[in-house]
Amino acid sequence: VEELRERQEHELVNNRGFGLLHNADLKQRISTRTGPPTPDDMDELLARRRKSQFFLAHPRAIAAFGRECNRRGLYPETVDVDGRAVHAWRGVPLLPCDKVPITGTNTSSILVLRTGEEDNGVIGLHKAGIPDEYQPSLSVRFMGINEKAIISYLVSLYFSAAVLVPDALGVLENVEIRR
Repeated sequence: VEELRERQEHELVNNRGFGLLHNADLKQRISTRTGPPTPDDMDELLARRRKSQFFLAHPRAIAAFGRECNRRGLYPETVDVDGRAVHAWRGVPLLPCDKVPITGTNTSSILVLRTGEEDNGVIGLHKAGIPDEYQPSLSVRFMGINEKAIISYLVSLYFSAAVLVPDALGVLENVEIRR
């Protein structure tokens, strides 16, 4: 089940049909000015939407941003997220996600999201009330026992994501994580 949840996280970020990286409006995609993610890049990303709730980035992209801040003598603040202190920029948490890909040329992306239906943000979609439901939108169906006494289960997970309005999701592209 945990492996399936890891795959779900990967798909929510990378799936060509509904993943966040592929569903950002072209007007909400910006490229870095100089390669590494700078405070100016992050400010521009924030300025394109209201009520940004969090950044999502590969840990190495977050480290690259930290290096750029240090180079300028700036120190990102920390905020509490579920009892853990995380770096933040302008009060918006920088959440690490190792599912955000790094290319062969050592570039990545940083996403910023506004979430929730009431804020016209990004929402998660799932199917509730499915047969043999083990957790919300996750079913585990017993399939039988074979002649070697191996038990088989069919595990199904139903999920998707929707960007309700274009400015709910922004992407900073071509983020160099190492020069």
